[in-house]
Amino acid sequence: MEQIDSTPAEMHGSFKSYTIGYITSIILTIIPIVAVINGWFENLSNTIVLITAAVLQLAVQLLFFMHLREEGKPRYNLISLILGLIILIVIVAGSIWIMLYNTVAT
Repeated sequence: MEQIDSTPAEMHGSFKSYTIGYITSIILTIIPIVAVINGWFENLSNTIVLITAAVLQLAVQLLFFMHLREEGKPRYNLISLILGLIILIVIVAGSIWIMLYNTVAT
């Protein structure tokens, strides 16, 4: 077997950072499930809790598992992420706009 030498610049994460990310992801998954099942919040509050947990979950995934903060220059991963988010927002907003327009027009 070939031994691979790794420098600190090539290392992506430690066991501790993966464990913290995993536990945080589990907590951010359980909170919305329990809130919806137990009916802790009403309509708008429930939506806010779900969206907040989803955004925090995205941040945890990007920082702990995709190592976005450890990227060197140039920041190709960050640029690709921003482009993907713009495309996602356009698709979701366009779909919602079309659905709302079609319900009003009929």
